[in-house]
Amino acid sequence: MEQLLIVDGHSAIFAIPRFAGLHRGPTRYLARLELVKWLQRFGDASEWKVVVVFDGKQAERGIEGGTEEGILILYSRNGETADSVIERLAARFGARDQVKVASDDRMVLLTASAFGAETMRIAALEILVEG
Repeated sequence: MEQLLIVDGHSAIFAIPRFAGLHRGPTRYLARLELVKWLQRFGDASEWKVVVVFDGKQAERGIEGGTEEGILILYSRNGETADSVIERLAARFGARDQVKVASDDRMVLLTASAFGAETMRIAALEILVEG
């Protein structure tokens, strides 16, 4: 059984002050980069496979989707939301693997929980990652 941590990227950026500060103005792509680095360090130091999901417009990404240093970065497609991507991942893996979903979106957490995933708010994610 694998351990999969699915993170709502924008929820984390807006809830964690050091990333929220970077998200203001023309350098907002830096918030995504720093969040990914932060989650990479956690993934490297633990048994958890980390997936971070962003709502994504191609031009605003700043980082590409795909695997980057052991973390999977996903962007929602045109016409879908990061929330729906997270919910789909929880549905696919929640019953067979140990899945944790981190978000501050109540509906995402309720849906993920219904699919068998453990859920946590971003404040709890910060505690988990920081140890």
